Amino acid sequence: MTVRRFRIVFMGTPEFAVPSLRALLESGEEVIQVVTQPDRPKGRGRRPVPPPVKLFAKEKGLPVSQPIKASAPEFVEEVAGLAPDLLVVAAYGQILSKELLSVPSIMPINVHGSLLPRYRGAAPIQWAILDGCRETGITIMEMDEGMDTGPILLQESLEIGARESFGSLYGRMAELGARLLVRALGLLKEGRLTPRPQPSEGASLAPMITKEMAEIDWEKGAVSIFNLVRALDPSPGAYSFLDGHRVRLFSPHLPGGDIGEARPGEVIRADAEGLAVAAGDGVVAFEEIQWPGKRRLKAADFLRGRPLPPGVRFSSSHVKG
Repeated sequence: MTVRRFRIVFMGTPEFAVPSLRALLESGEEVIQVVTQPDRPKGRGRRPVPPPVKLFAKEKGLPVSQPIKASAPEFVEEVAGLAPDLLVVAAYGQILSKELLSVPSIMPINVHGSLLPRYRGAAPIQWAILDGCRETGITIMEMDEGMDTGPILLQESLEIGARESFGSLYGRMAELGARLLVRALGLLKEGRLTPRPQPSEGASLAPMITKEMAEIDWEKGAVSIFNLVRALDPSPGAYSFLDGHRVRLFSPHLPGGDIGEARPGEVIRADAEGLAVAAGDGVVAFEEIQWPGKRRLKAADFLRGRPLPPGVRFSSSHVKG
C-alpha cells in the first residue's frame, strides 16, 4: 500500500479517546473530521458541557461534528462527501449503521478496551475488574454491524494491578490503545495487517454500568464487594446508606480476619488504617470515604469529623434484618 497519509474521520467522545486522536495527529495522519457526541448538561446548573474529544479537537483546530444520531442518512452523506480512507472509532458511544461503516474506502477501525471476544460492549474495562480479572488488553478491530464482533487486527494484553481501580486502569488502557492504533496503521500501510476472525469460544458481554449496580450488597462476599468498589471508582462510585445518607466508599482492600458476630454492613473497626466493614463472608476495608455533597477524604480525616464506632451499620435495600 503506497498511502503516505490516511484521510481519517475520527469518532470518539470521552477521555479514553483523546490519546488515540492525539497519536493520529502526532504520527502525521490527516484527520479531516472529528465526530463526537453532543454537549450534555451536567452539574447543579445543568449547563451543557462539551465532551473531552471536542475540547481537544478545538484546541488543535480540527473541524468537529456532533450529530444527535450518527447513522442518520444526512450525516452518512456528509461523511461520504469527505471521502475518508478510514473511519477510526474509540469509545464514541453510538451503534453505527452498515451504511456509515461502508463509507471509508479502506475500512472502519475500532479501538476496543478488552481482549476480544471477551467483554464485547460499552463497559469492558469495568467488567474486567468486576470479574476479578488480572489481565485485560486492547483490541484494534475492523468494525462490522455486530456489537464488537468484527475481525481482529491487533491485540496487546495489560496486567491489572491487584488493587487497581477503574480510573487508573482506564488511563493506562487509553494510552495503550493509542500506541496500538498507530502501530496498526503502520502495518496497514506496509500491507502487513491481516484481519482474523474472532474465535467463537470465550465470548462475553460488558453491558453499560448502571447507577443501580453501584449500591453495595453487604451480604455478598468480601472479594465481590472489593471488586465492585474498584470497578466503579471514580464514577459512579459504589455506595451504601448511613443514617439515611448515601455514602460513597473507595480504595478498598481485604484485611482478612473473621467477622465474628457482626452482621453484613456492620462496622468492625474505624481508625487511621481505614473503615473495616463486615461482608457476607469476611471483611472489606476502605481507605477513602465521601459524604454526600463533600469531597472524598482519607478515612482518618473523615473519621475525625464523623466518628463511626464499631457496631454502626450501613443499610441498603439488600441487607436483611
